[in-house]
Amino acid sequence: MTPTRPLEPELIDKRSAVPAGTLDLEQLKLLARLMDSAFEIPGLRLRFGLDAILGLLPGIGDLASSFVSLYILQEAQRRGVSRVTLTRMSFNTLVDLLVGSIPLLGDAFDVVWKSNQKNVALLIQHESSPEARRRRKIGDWFFLALLIAILMTVLAGSLTLTFFMVSSLARWLSPDR
Repeated sequence: MTPTRPLEPELIDKRSAVPAGTLDLEQLKLLARLMDSAFEIPGLRLRFGLDAILGLLPGIGDLASSFVSLYILQEAQRRGVSRVTLTRMSFNTLVDLLVGSIPLLGDAFDVVWKSNQKNVALLIQHESSPEARRRRKIGDWFFLALLIAILMTVLAGSLTLTFFMVSSLARWLSPDR
């Protein structure tokens, strides 16, 4: 009888449904929870995450939280999520980018919208239905690149708009007017 050897890591990754280098679903859920609802305001049962806190830093905070959202989108694409689901996830991220970039109002919106948790829920829904899994195609990579380009363009526009709003407000409030 031949002793069985443990599988080498590269063989394990090739046999699993999840590509090498991806986070498992529990890690993605934890990341989304950290960004969207890690903290609770006592007595109000109102939850918020790092997304709302980072949003208080004009421009830089929105940029940082957007990279997390784009990472979750990339993980979904790696797992073979359909283009329709990727589009729904991109819409959640787009709404978060657009409304989230408005100073203060966007931070309050981040407390309610929770786009990262919505996107992970869509990913879990995909993972739970075996018929939804499919082979990745080169067109899927181009589709993801297009979605990310659109989202990055919107992010750049919202950051520019935020910059002009904050600088106009600073000029208006300055005593040297």
